[in-house]
Amino acid sequence: MESLKVTDVSKVYSQKNISLQALDNVNMTIQRGEFVIILGRSGSGKSTLLNIMAGLDEPTKGKVFVDGENISCLKEEKRTMLRRKKIGFIFQAYELLPALTVVDNIKLPQLKPDKGYLKELLRALEIEGYEKFYPDQLSGGQQQRVSIARALINHPSILLADEPTGNLDSKTERAVICLLKGLIKEYNTSIVLVTHNEKLAKDADRIIRLEDGGIING
Repeated sequence: MESLKVTDVSKVYSQKNISLQALDNVNMTIQRGEFVIILGRSGSGKSTLLNIMAGLDEPTKGKVFVDGENISCLKEEKRTMLRRKKIGFIFQAYELLPALTVVDNIKLPQLKPDKGYLKELLRALEIEGYEKFYPDQLSGGQQQRVSIARALINHPSILLADEPTGNLDSKTERAVICLLKGLIKEYNTSIVLVTHNEKLAKDADRIIRLEDGGIING
């Protein structure tokens, strides 16, 4: 069953008299419970594609379907609600709110209280005991783990991750990948992870390579 589908998606950024083609006619389908890694160098269009798949950015051309629904034509309010219900997003730059504690940042998008699952995430990501800390009191790796917990708090059916292990040591990186793979097994979550780290490729069901805004294989 299709979880996420990208059809003929292109993205052009225009400023003054300059146009930049970030994505060029991208097509892909992600199946339910599939773990897909998108590999590409910096500037290849990985983050742009992920943002469009999440409905955080709009394509210049093309469509994105989530569970068969075309999110490209939804109004922002409906798109936001769909993201909260179905999509978890791990930002490369954390995007934590500085005025909120760790636990409040994690619970921010939460639709239904689930203290047991919250404790499970804190323990699995090794941030138990930091619940009342603020982002500026944490290391970069700890902030990343908080952002991962926030993305997972609603049991999303689709998880999109932008370099989620980039600021983690090798031990924690391995723990995060195992956690993500556990989501597939337990909740049939579809995961799309973008990275330039070739070492992570062995964990994927499928690898898609992006170069100059286009898919070269996958």
